[in-house]
Amino acid sequence: MSEPSRSFSRGLQTEVQYLKGVGPRLAESLRKLGLRTVGDVLWHLPRRYDDRRNIPPIRSLRDGDLATVRGRVVDMVSKPLRKGMVLLKVAIEDETGGIDLTWFNQPWHARRFTGYRGEVIAFGTVKEGSHKLEMSSPDFELLDEQDDPDSFAALVPVYPLTEGTYQKVVRKAARSAVDHYLQSVEDPLPEALLREHQLEPLGWSLAQMHFPESEELQQRARRRLVFEEFLYLQLTLALRRAEVAQEIGIAFPIQALERGEPITPPLGDEPTDSLFAGPTQAVVRPPLWDEIRSMLPFELTRAQDRVVREIFADMQSVHPMNRLVQGDVGSGKTAVAACAILAAVRSGYQAALMAPTEILAEQHLASLRRLFEPLGIRVAPMLGKQRSTEKARAKTHAKIGLAHVVVGTHALVQQDVEFARLGLAVIDEQHRFGVLQRAALRAKSATNPDVLVMTATPIPRTLTMTLYGDLDLSVIDEMPAGRRPVKTHWKLPHDRGSVYTGLDRLLEEGRQAYVVCPVIMESEKMQTQAAVDLFDALKNTHFAHRRVGLLHGQMKAPEKEAVMEQFRAHEIDLLVSTTVIEVGVDVPNASVMVIEDANRFGLSQLHQLRGRVGRGAHQSYCILIGQATTDDARERLSIMTQTSDGFRIAEADLELRGPGEIAGTRQSGQLDFRVADLIQDGAMLEEARQAAMAIVQAHPHLMGEEWQLVREKLREQRIEEALITVS
Repeated sequence: MSEPSRSFSRGLQTEVQYLKGVGPRLAESLRKLGLRTVGDVLWHLPRRYDDRRNIPPIRSLRDGDLATVRGRVVDMVSKPLRKGMVLLKVAIEDETGGIDLTWFNQPWHARRFTGYRGEVIAFGTVKEGSHKLEMSSPDFELLDEQDDPDSFAALVPVYPLTEGTYQKVVRKAARSAVDHYLQSVEDPLPEALLREHQLEPLGWSLAQMHFPESEELQQRARRRLVFEEFLYLQLTLALRRAEVAQEIGIAFPIQALERGEPITPPLGDEPTDSLFAGPTQAVVRPPLWDEIRSMLPFELTRAQDRVVREIFADMQSVHPMNRLVQGDVGSGKTAVAACAILAAVRSGYQAALMAPTEILAEQHLASLRRLFEPLGIRVAPMLGKQRSTEKARAKTHAKIGLAHVVVGTHALVQQDVEFARLGLAVIDEQHRFGVLQRAALRAKSATNPDVLVMTATPIPRTLTMTLYGDLDLSVIDEMPAGRRPVKTHWKLPHDRGSVYTGLDRLLEEGRQAYVVCPVIMESEKMQTQAAVDLFDALKNTHFAHRRVGLLHGQMKAPEKEAVMEQFRAHEIDLLVSTTVIEVGVDVPNASVMVIEDANRFGLSQLHQLRGRVGRGAHQSYCILIGQATTDDARERLSIMTQTSDGFRIAEADLELRGPGEIAGTRQSGQLDFRVADLIQDGAMLEEARQAAMAIVQAHPHLMGEEWQLVREKLREQRIEEALITVS
C-alpha cells in the first residue's frame, strides 16, 4: 500500500534539516531512507522495540542473553589487528562483576571513551569471551553526558534502516518530530467512528508508536493504525461493490426455468439459426433442475448444490453478479459453472469461459462439450493456437450467436472478438488474470453480463477479504462422494530407488504416473533435478520397459497437446514433466505423483500438483522426494504429509511465506501494509470490513464534510490501482 499522507498541514511538510538536533548533515543520512519531511519521519514507524528497562546484575548474565547493562568504565584498550582493523575494548563493572564492550574498526568510539571513567549503559547480545563475558557493538550512552539517563533504559524504537543510516539519527529526528509537530497532525477519522470502535486519536497513536510508555499503550496505538489501514482498503472495496450494485444487468428468469415454463427470449435481431429459432418464439424445456440432473453424470454434493443456488439467486437479480467460487482441487467447480452456463443459455444468452492456459482451456472445452452437446448446446473454442480459418469461424459463430458457449484463453478479450448476447462470463483461476482482463471480457456485451470467478487455489479468509473483497464469496467445502484422499509420503533422495520400485508395481497394475521436476534443463546455478535429464535417465534405466513421455513449457503447443493426448489415451505410462501440469490436467487413471526436489516448491504449488492425481476410482499416492535443509522446507513437507485440506494448507502457507508472496504483491510492490499484518490482525480486518460496509451504506460516495479527509486519503493512497495490480 502506498505511503500514508505526509501531511494535511504545512507543518508536516517542513524539511527534516529543520528538526531540532538534525541539521543539513544528518538530513542527508535521513534522505537515504526517503525521509525528506517531518511527515515522512512521523510515518517511518519502528519495526520492533528493544526493552531496556530491566537492568540485571552483570554477574547474572549468560551467553546469548539480549540485555541492558550498566556499569562504571574501569579500562579501555584500542588494539590494532591484521589488515588495518582496530579492536576497541571497554571494560565496565558493577558491584557484582564485569563485562567487556567491544567494537571493531569504529575509532570514533575510542575518542568518546578516552579519559572517561563515568557510568555507561549499554544494550546488546551477551556472548562468552575468552576470559569473561563480552557484548559486541552494543548501543550505548555515557550517562554523565545525559540530561535524562533513564531515557536509555526504556522501550527503545528500532527503525528500518539502509546502508549509511543509523538508529541514533532516526531516533533523534523522531523525538523532535513527536515533541514539536504532533499538533500539525489532523485525524482523518471522524470522532464518532473513533468512539464507536474505541480507537485512539492519530497524533497520540503516532507518539506511542515511536516512544511507547508501555507495551499496553503501544498496542493501543498500533490497533488504531491497523484499523485505519484496513479501513481504507475495505472502503475502496465497499465503494466498488456499491457502484456495481447500482449497475443494471440481466435478470435471468431462473424461477420460470425451474418451473419449466416457456421462455420468450429477449427481443433482438438474431439470425434465424441463432440462440433460438426466432426473436419472439417461446421455447419449452424441462424444468431447470431436471435438466441439470440429466446433464451431470453424478449427483451434486450438498456444497455444490448450495453454491449453485447462491449463483442462481445472483442471476435472478437485476444487478450484475460478481461472485467468487473457491473450491479445493477436485471439489467440482466445473460442474457448478456448467449449471450457471446452462441457466444463461436457456434464458437466451451466451456464456464465455476464460482460462489462463491453453491446457486448462482445452480441459474445460472437452468437459463442457461432453455435458452440453447432448442438449443441443454448441460449444466453440477460442484459442491462440487455432489456425486463422478456425479462429475466424469461431469469431463469426460468437458474433451471430451460433456458438452458445465460447471457451478460450486471453484470446477471448481481443478487440475483434464480439458476442451476439453475452450474458455470463466465467473466469477460472482468477489470480492468473488481472481486473482489467476481467473488465475487458465483461465489456464484450452491451447487456452488462454476470461474472462468475473460480479458483482452485485455496485462499485464507484474510487474503480473500483483502484481494477479492469486491466479490461475493461461495466456498465448495465438500469433496464428491467416494473421492479417496491422496496418500502423501516424504522420502529422502537416497530412497529414490525404492520409490521407483513401488511406482513400477503400480504401473504394472495398469496405473499411470507423473514425475515432476522443478526445472527443464540442468543449471550450474541450481543443483536440482532437471526434467530433460531425468526423462533420459528413466527411459533408459528404471523404466526402460515402460512408455515414458516428456512435457515442459518450452515445447511448442502442438507438441504439448500431442503428449497430453497420448497420456490421456494411456499410450504413455510415465510422464516426466515440469509444473506445466500444475493446473488443468485431468487423467483419472493417473494415480501416482512423484515430485522431485519437493523442498524447492511452495506449499500451494505442491498441493496443486498433488491435485492432478486422486481423480479416479483407484487409491492415489503423492511422493515428495527432497532433502529439506531449512526449518521452512521441513515444515512444508511435513504439512503435506499431514493434511490434504487445501484451506489448512493455505493458512500454513500464509504463516510461512507471508501474504505478499502468496498474493503476488511482493512483485507488484503495492498493497503492502505499513503496520497491519494479515496473519495476526485478521479480527481487525473483519471489524474494518464491517465498519466500511456500514459507512458506505450510511454515506454513499462518502459525501459530507466529516469524510473529506478520508476521501483525500483514498485518492492519495491509490488503493484501486494497487488492487488492479495484484488481483
